[in-house]
Parts: sequence; structure tokens; C-alpha cells
Amino acid sequence: QFQVAEDGGRFIFDDLNLHEDGMPAYGSAFVTQGYIYPVGTLNGTNGVLANGEPEFPELVLGEWTCYGWMIGDGAHTATGEWVVSTQVYQFADGSTIITNGFEIADFEVPVARAVTGGTGEYRGVVGEMTQILHGFTEQMGVNLTVEFQIDAMQ
Repeated sequence: QFQVAEDGGRFIFDDLNLHEDGMPAYGSAFVTQGYIYPVGTLNGTNGVLANGEPEFPELVLGEWTCYGWMIGDGAHTATGEWVVSTQVYQFADGSTIITNGFEIADFEVPVARAVTGGTGEYRGVVGEMTQILHGFTEQMGVNLTVEFQIDAMQ
């Protein structure tokens, strides 16, 4: 298990599919990054300072990168699937875990994603990851808890 604090300042999306308020709509591509922390570090709204640095640098386990597309009603989605994405968990030792699947807009509701591979310590992993959205940082980055269930390593 880990927690993720997204740096809202690194959430970048295309301007081809926008709602009238400028937020990304269905089909908008995006990329974003944040920090991986041990479980119990985040409270649902913290983890990244206003300048984009980690709030708890001594606890950072690595960096999280996510890219994909907005679905549903894009950033206006209130419930259900709002993103289809690939997530890369890169740990301090250089090892990575890759997941793919949907993300949902609902708070405190688990959603399953496929673990599709990794590198280093996680080379050849497959399995399932459960993600729970807890809330947003002041910079509008997500706070997540993720749990990996590794079925096999090649």
C-alpha cells in the first residue's frame, strides 16, 4: 500500500476539448505527476506545498506519473468513471510499477486497475491494484491510497 499526492501545478491538459469554464471535457488528453508516500501520511488534502515541492520530503518513496484521457463529463464528472489512464510508480531505487484502467470521481470508493508490468524489483509483475480517491490538495491535485495485489512475477 502507498499514498499519492498529485502536484496540481503539473496537471497539464490539451485545449482541444474544454468546458466553457476552461476545465477539460470528454476526450481531453492530460499528463500529471506527484509524490508517493507511505500509507498514513496523507489526510485527503495534503502532501504537496504551494510551490510544488513535497510537504514531507523525508517520507517521499518516489514519483507518480499519470497520463490518459478524460471521459464521462471530463472534469465536471460528479460520479463514476472520469479518466482512463496509465500510471507509473517510480520508486527511489529506480524500480517501477505500471497500472492501467479507469479512475472514478467518487470519494472513498475503491476501483480496480490492472497491474501490467514493472522494472527493477518489480520486473514482470502482474496483478491488480485498488485505488481510492480521498480528496484534493489545495492545488487541486488528487490524494489517493493504492494497494497492489501482485499475482505473479516472471
